[in-house]
Amino acid sequence: MRIGHGYDVHRLVEGRPLILGGVPIPFEKGLLGHSDADVLVHALMDALLGAAGLGDIGRHFPDSDPAYKGISSIALLCRVRALLQVRGFSLVNADITLIAQRPKIGPYMPEMRRNLADALGCPEDRLNIKATTEEKLGFTGEEAGMACHAVCLLEEHG
Repeated sequence: MRIGHGYDVHRLVEGRPLILGGVPIPFEKGLLGHSDADVLVHALMDALLGAAGLGDIGRHFPDSDPAYKGISSIALLCRVRALLQVRGFSLVNADITLIAQRPKIGPYMPEMRRNLADALGCPEDRLNIKATTEEKLGFTGEEAGMACHAVCLLEEHG
């Protein structure tokens, strides 16, 4: 068994769609980034890669590579799944915490879980998503950006 932790943060800006867990969320701002800037999926990918000892998403999908400009983070998560499978890893579970003052994401969580489970080829009950605010403190509380933590447990087959 191997544990991994991932953390990601992106600035909120006008003129970009807000994508979280592969779900477009109606909101006046979106997250700035080279890809679709899905902070939730990025944190999960870093946790998975870390648990497998494979570095981080910047190593595999650098923001200097035009091939990743605007790419869906769910598509990148599918590539991470393939990397894990080749090395004999499978997901035991993942727990993800989004940190954002707004918008409320509760209504979108079931679709997020489905998207993540589909990308990882696992049952939805292996994934948990939750959200919290920082009570209007810091950059997330002031709505300058969003952050996300993810932890996962991988099982190694071999």
